[in-house]
Amino acid sequence: MSITLTDSAARHIKGMLESRGKGEGLRLGLTRTGCSGYAYVIDFADAVGAEDRVYETNGVKLIVEEKNLPYLDGMQVDFVREGLNSLFKFNNPNTKSACGCGESVGF
Repeated sequence: MSITLTDSAARHIKGMLESRGKGEGLRLGLTRTGCSGYAYVIDFADAVGAEDRVYETNGVKLIVEEKNLPYLDGMQVDFVREGLNSLFKFNNPNTKSACGCGESVGF
């Protein structure tokens, strides 16, 4: 199983963690929502729990709850700038569908 970050995403996350001054890494998960079923959730991780798996990529720790692994395995997280906006992009080979507004994905 693997989850990776692009160089751009790793640089952005490192900067966010340094500005924050604490944290184990970035927590990546899913929540049930939207018309396709799930939305990606990202947050700072201050601790690693018993149900968590840790992936280190480009010097950044990604913390993922085991229950989310079947949906996130093989995913690459990128950070891009599009015009005035900047955002994380999730390149997930497990995605079967996405809603038209881009807020949710289905597996």
